[in-house]
Amino acid sequence: MAKEKVVLAYSGGLDTTCIIPWLKENYNYDVVCCCINVGQEQELDGLEERARYCGADKLYILDVIDEFCDEYVAPCIQAHAVYENKYLIGTSMARPLIAKKLVEVARKEGAVAICHGATGKGNDQIRFELGIKALAPDLKIIAAWRDPNWKLDSRESEIEYAHKHGIDLPFSQDESYSRDRNLWHISHEGLELEDPSNEPNYEHLLVLSRTPQQAPDKTTYLTIDFEKGIPVAVNGEKMKLSDIIRKLNKLGGENGIGIVDIVENRVVGMKSRGVYETPGGTILYEAHQQLEELYLDRETYALKNEIASKFASLIYEGKWFSPLREAEQAFIESTQRYVTGTVKLGLYKGNIIRAGETSPYSMYNESIASFKTGDMYDHTDANGFINLFGLSTKVRAMKLQEVAKKENVKNWQDLL
Repeated sequence: MAKEKVVLAYSGGLDTTCIIPWLKENYNYDVVCCCINVGQEQELDGLEERARYCGADKLYILDVIDEFCDEYVAPCIQAHAVYENKYLIGTSMARPLIAKKLVEVARKEGAVAICHGATGKGNDQIRFELGIKALAPDLKIIAAWRDPNWKLDSRESEIEYAHKHGIDLPFSQDESYSRDRNLWHISHEGLELEDPSNEPNYEHLLVLSRTPQQAPDKTTYLTIDFEKGIPVAVNGEKMKLSDIIRKLNKLGGENGIGIVDIVENRVVGMKSRGVYETPGGTILYEAHQQLEELYLDRETYALKNEIASKFASLIYEGKWFSPLREAEQAFIESTQRYVTGTVKLGLYKGNIIRAGETSPYSMYNESIASFKTGDMYDHTDANGFINLFGLSTKVRAMKLQEVAKKENVKNWQDLL
């Protein structure tokens, strides 16, 4: 009788390496490893050999970089989705796509369960599991770190477990940061970052970037073209979004752009401290926002900012596959219909300097905005507008003056 199958979200790291024999030992499953390539770069090197060596029955490596950029990153650029004013949700936006692909592989393999190695303290367990529940509520979910059979509580115990199961790989003691990388960003946690009083050791930490102090002493200028709120070209060269991000990661990294040190509020209730490198994303967000300023009216711009904050929080919480996310995204996309044009920027030592923007749909009208009197705006028109706009303010002040007089209050403003 054939064994039942489990699909394991596999990174090749120590945790998921140990999970392969652990699943066989505790669940008697055939283990199908699945690595979703969203831009981990060299982290994928040698993955197939490693999975086989550790006892996996099969390995899938799925390249979904363009799907990630076009279907998940692009809506976040349009939204200007930022969590707690700093975090450009790089890990958050990748997790629902990973969950989706794990489900697809599980269906293809006829698996009865999906397993992940996210810890019980983090956000990723929520993001993976909410995605799986939304797309395949019948599949069993095994969260190794929350399973009562999981007795490995440290890196040292995991290395010992691997050795006992004949897995002799070059895993060292914990001397590096806990990192998550994709095409959009890389996050860093652990080591000195666990104490918020410590300054990050940027010389040891940074992967995509150099510090602003080490950046060139000259400004790097570039232009970015957008169509309906989505970037389509850099310096006049048309390219797909994934290549735009790669190019801007290089330019931004060289100029110290997009390094953020943040203490954030996790979904599970605790605070965590991390450093994020998002050089290309930071440039795209800034350019997109500048272009929006040319077109969106005041009320729409204000409401979009509110929705963007909710949109970011929803994705951070793992609720990508929800009616609310779809509704918020529909609103955001409707605001982007005419967010088309070109933005020029200067990059200098961690700063993004505005250098001009143009759009065929720009609502900026020089003849109106100029201090000179033009044909489209008569300064005296403001008289009636201000009288009406400030009517309630004036009436309230008059009433307070009347009450103060009756009650012998020397200064009626004391009633405010």
